[in-house]
Amino acid sequence: MAESEQKIREGGCQCGKVRYQITAKPLTLYCCHCTECQSQSASAFGMSMWVESDGFEVLQDELSFYTRPTASGGAMICAFCPDCGTRIYHQISGDHIFTIKPGSLDDSHDLKPRGHIWTGSARAWAHPMIEACNGPTFEKEPEDFEVLMGDI
Repeated sequence: MAESEQKIREGGCQCGKVRYQITAKPLTLYCCHCTECQSQSASAFGMSMWVESDGFEVLQDELSFYTRPTASGGAMICAFCPDCGTRIYHQISGDHIFTIKPGSLDDSHDLKPRGHIWTGSARAWAHPMIEACNGPTFEKEPEDFEVLMGDI
């Protein structure tokens, strides 16, 4: 695939009711070990793939939304399947970036995280995986996400 071509990716929820398509090139992909992502994913960490909102389209059915406050005083809009509850993305209110949950993609085998954030909250057994990434790591949230941007 040429550098200028973008792979179209499709995904959906666990029950298959919601289907979506991503036509925008991902801006980044990273693993987040914060306790909020651990809770949301019911796992040791969450994965976040940023895409421009105009490069995302729901193909089948409709998403439901839940809004929660952020630590900075803003609002996070969480989009999920109304039937099975699978989180598809979240977005900071007013932002043009969707943070896709790449586990909902049909095929994510070619994706590699660029780094890890909130490693201070990571499970002890996750540290060898974090080190093997060979990307930047941050004890908390980085002041500037630019270091995590680029091809995934």
